[in-house]
Parts: sequence; structure tokens; C-alpha cells
Amino acid sequence: MPRWLPRALVLALALVAVFQLAGWAFHQLLGLLINVLIAFFLALAIEPAVSWMASRGMRRGLAAFLVFLGLVIVTAGFVTLLGSLLAEQIIKIVEDFPAYLDSVINWINTHFDTKLERVDVQEGLLRSDWLRDYVQNSATGVLDVSTQVLGGLFQLLTITLFSFYFAADGPRLRRALCSVLPPAKQAEVLRAWEIAVNKTGGYIYSRGLMALVSGIAHYILLQALGVSYAPVLAVWVGLVSQFIPTIGTYLAGALPMLIAFTVDPWYALWVLIFVVVYQQFENYVLQPKLTAKTVDIHPAVAFGSVIAGTALLGAVGALIAIPAVATLQAFLGAYVKRYDVTDDPRVQGHRSSSSSTGLVTRVSRLREQKSGERATAESAEGSSSADGGKEEAPHRTAASGRA
Repeated sequence: MPRWLPRALVLALALVAVFQLAGWAFHQLLGLLINVLIAFFLALAIEPAVSWMASRGMRRGLAAFLVFLGLVIVTAGFVTLLGSLLAEQIIKIVEDFPAYLDSVINWINTHFDTKLERVDVQEGLLRSDWLRDYVQNSATGVLDVSTQVLGGLFQLLTITLFSFYFAADGPRLRRALCSVLPPAKQAEVLRAWEIAVNKTGGYIYSRGLMALVSGIAHYILLQALGVSYAPVLAVWVGLVSQFIPTIGTYLAGALPMLIAFTVDPWYALWVLIFVVVYQQFENYVLQPKLTAKTVDIHPAVAFGSVIAGTALLGAVGALIAIPAVATLQAFLGAYVKRYDVTDDPRVQGHRSSSSSTGLVTRVSRLREQKSGERATAESAEGSSSADGGKEEAPHRTAASGRA
């Protein structure tokens, strides 16, 4: 046996063990890594506000605390108002359910000549196996729901703490990261960090402005229609429509449509028409002007990045996909060499006028070339025959002389 073989076997087994251990550790820490990634992007989003307050003489820790306190107050107020709205609407639907059921039964009896009664339908529903199974599954799933709620609160607390530390100790973190890199790499890291802060902050800034405009527009509509809780619904539409690109407007408009339907079914149609029209206005007029200097991403790229982020990280990936792609696009744009594009009409998708006549020109030139070759060949044949006649004449004269 070679002397190196036992060492090679031990080394191979050690590498396999280390790889398996690293894979297991990564799988166990995947949730924590995702939370840290979310916290990092959240810290990048609030970095401009924290830096502005710190430049005015305030400590970074206090500035980060004030920014987070404002976010918590706004989020808590919005969730409370939205929860009260949903609770009231659920209570209203439950109270009006007998009237809805009576109208449906009367319609069925009128059109299908039946004799259904509300008491029979209610008893059939209460005694059905489907309802019994649903109640049992709901009772057994209460503990799971409670566990998920507690886990979500713990995850939210983890993200908040990490993002606070990233925002408060941003200079220290950058200094520690640059201390292990050579000067050239330090400049690249700081430049990438600055691009990430600008793009993420610009994304939040532009989306916030568009959410404000969207909320005001929908508030005016809902208030004119007399829909209850118009301010809360307007805030809901503004936030959901902007932070879920492309399809967020339609998803956000479902709740106002449902509330408007309880007031008057025609109001729901008016809300749907307004949502569709406003989406076109936002895509072609408002969004290009607000995002031209902050997050200039093509809508198809934005939608594709959201789908990819959702596939990788779920709802979290959908939120951080656009700023991440914008940062990557800006960072790569500084290193990709670009050239001036010619004024060829084909760049704009137009067919060149010269290209349409180019084929005819080439064919005519080819014909002229072939005709010229033929003429040259014929002239060569004529000259050769003439030379042959001249050479035969002296021979004939000589022959006649000898005769």
C-alpha cells in the first residue's frame, strides 16, 4: 500500500464530513440568514434618514431609534384601523346573512319552482359532515395558528433588532469590513455600499410618493361614493399597490370593491373601472417620472425579479427583489463597457430603405458582370479566330508558290 493512500482516505472522509456538516448548518440557519438579509435591506432603506439626522448633530443610535419608533407607530395604527374595519365588516356580513340567504332562496324558488325554506337550509348546513369536519380541523389547528403567530412575532423582533444595529452602527460595520481588505478593494466595497443605499432609499422614496398619490386618488373616489372607512381603504390601496409591482393595484382594489359592493353593487363596478384607469395612468405617466432618477428598471425586469424573488424567498423575496436588482444593475453598469450605437434605422425596428433595394442592386450588378464576362469571352474568341486566319494565309501563299 502506498504511504499516501491512508492520508488521502482520511482527508477525503474529513472533507465529506465537513461538507455534510456545513450543509446541515446552512439548512438550520437558513431562517436566520433570511432575517439578516431582510434587516440589511431595511437598514439600507432608512440609512438616508438616519444619516441626515446624524449630520445635524444627533447620535446615530438615537436617530435610528426615532426612525424605528415612527415606523412602529405608523404600522401599529394602520393595522389597528384595518383590523377594526375587517371586524366590523365581518360582523355586518354575519348579521345580514339571513337576509342574503332569504333573497337567494326566493330567487331559486321563483326560477326553479321549488319550495325551499331558510330553516331547512340552515338545519342542513348545521348537520352536514362538511361543517363538522371543518369545525374539528379548526379546533385542532388553533394551536398551530398560535404557534405561527408567536413565531412571526419573534421573527419580526429579530429583524427589527438586526436592522437597528445595522443602521446605528453602519460606519463601524463598514470600517470593520474594510479593515480586512486592501485599499483598492475597500474603495469598491464602499462604492457598492453607496449604490445599494441610494437605490434602496430611492426605491422606498419613489414608492412612498406613488403610494401617497394613489391613496389620495382612491380616497377621493371612495369618499365621493360614500364608502365607509375611506381613509383606511385608501392607505391599504396605496401601500399594497406600490410594494407589490404590476399586479398590486388589482390585489389592493379587491377589498374596496368588496366594501363598496355591500353599499351598492354599482359602486363596486365604479371602483373596478377607476382601478384599471388609474393603473394605466400610473404605468405610463406617473411612474416613469418618479422612478427615472431613483430606480430605473424596465417593468418586465421588475415583474420578473418579483417572480424570482417570490420563488426563492417567498413574500420576503417579493419585497426586496426590486431594490436588489436595481443595486446589481447599477453596480454592473459601472463596469460594462458601452459603445455608441450607429444611426441605422434597423435599431428602431424600421427597415432600411437601402436594404430594400440592395437585393435588386446586387442582382443587376451580377447580371452586368456576367454579360461583361460573356462579351470578353466572345471578343477573345473572335481575336483568336482572326489570328488563326492570318497565320493560315502565308501558308497558303507558300503552298501556291511551290506549286
